[in-house]
Amino acid sequence: MSRTPRTPRTLNGMRVLITGASGTIGMALGQHLAAQGARVIGLDLRPRGDEGFEVLACDLTDDASVAAGTQQVLARLGGLDALVNNAGIGGPAPAELAPGAEVRRQLEINLLGAWRVTAACVDALVASRGRVVMVASRMAVMQLPLAAAYGASKRALTAYADALRLEVGTHVGVTCVYPSSIRSPIHDSTAAAGLSLEGMSRYEPISGVLTAIESALVRARPRRDVPTTRRGAVEFFLARHLPAVTDVIVQRTLAGRARSGAFDGAALAAGVVARLGSGSGR
Repeated sequence: MSRTPRTPRTLNGMRVLITGASGTIGMALGQHLAAQGARVIGLDLRPRGDEGFEVLACDLTDDASVAAGTQQVLARLGGLDALVNNAGIGGPAPAELAPGAEVRRQLEINLLGAWRVTAACVDALVASRGRVVMVASRMAVMQLPLAAAYGASKRALTAYADALRLEVGTHVGVTCVYPSSIRSPIHDSTAAAGLSLEGMSRYEPISGVLTAIESALVRARPRRDVPTTRRGAVEFFLARHLPAVTDVIVQRTLAGRARSGAFDGAALAAGVVARLGSGSGR
C-alpha cells in the first residue's frame, strides 16, 4: 500500500491554495508562506486586491464557481501541493431557536464550502502526495453558547476531515488546526446582535495559527489535530477527555455574563437572560 512520504518538506516552491484568502488569517497566511518561497494563490468571495499574492474571486457556496476557481488555480500552479481550507464565517445562532438563514449560511460556507473545494482538488493532491489543512476552531470541541451554528459547522468540518483522512490518507496528509479567538471582523455580526462573547473567550495572537498551519504543511508526519497555543492545547485536552468539566466552566461563565447585564436588550438572548439573569432567582 502506498503511503505519504515521511520526509520533511520545504515551503520554497510549494504550490498552495488558501480559501478565505482576503480575510484576517487567510491574508496573513498567504503573505507568510509567500515570503518563504511558496507559490500561493487564494480564493475569496471579494478579493481586496492588496493581499500581496494572487487571489481569485470565488463563491464557495456555488458549485460552478468552485469548479471554475479551482481549475484556474490548478492550471496556473501546474498542480497542487497543499490546500488550506480557511474560509469561514460566524454569526449569532442560539441553539434553542429554530435554524434560519444565518445557520444555513454558516453551514454552507464553513462545512460545504471546504468540502466542495477539497473534492475539486483531491486528484491533484493525491498526485503530489500533498497536504490538506482544515482551519477548524476551539469551538469544534468546546462549544460556546449563542453561537451554535459556528460550533456545529466546525465540528462537522473535523468529522469531514476524519472521513477524508480514512479515504485518502495513504497519499494525502489531513490536519485540523484549532485556533481560539482571533481579533477579526468574523465577530462583528455577533457583537451587533448584542451577543458578544467577550469575557468567555481569550484572544490569541495570529502568529500561533500561522505556525500551526506551517507545521502541518512541512512536517514529515503531519499531526492529526493541532491546537495553536499552550492554553488551547489544555482546553482541547479537557474538552476531549473531561467534557463535563468544560461544560461547568462555560455554564458558570455564561451565567456570570447574563447576571452582569451583558446580554440585556439582545432579543436572541432573551431565553438565557430569563433563565440566568439577575431576576432568575439563581
